[in-house]
Amino acid sequence: MLLASIIAILFVMCLALLRAAIGPSIYDRILAVNMFGTKTVLFIAVLGFLSGRPDFLDIAMVYALVNFISIIGVLRFFEYQQQRANDKEGL
Repeated sequence: MLLASIIAILFVMCLALLRAAIGPSIYDRILAVNMFGTKTVLFIAVLGFLSGRPDFLDIAMVYALVNFISIIGVLRFFEYQQQRANDKEGL
């Protein structure tokens, strides 16, 4: 059963990468990358459970925190860049 969940998580990760590649807007692509990061955390947790190594959960939690902070940073960057473009159009 856990093997089926790993295969399902890998399939969803591939779909997220596909969505990130063909997303119509930058926000769709960022959302797809965020989903990929979330599924990676799930993959690491299930893999740690299967291998009997509970310390993988610590790695998964650190990865989740880094994923969250990086997505917030990228969104702030694009928001700032869009504001600068709007300010230049107004001048």
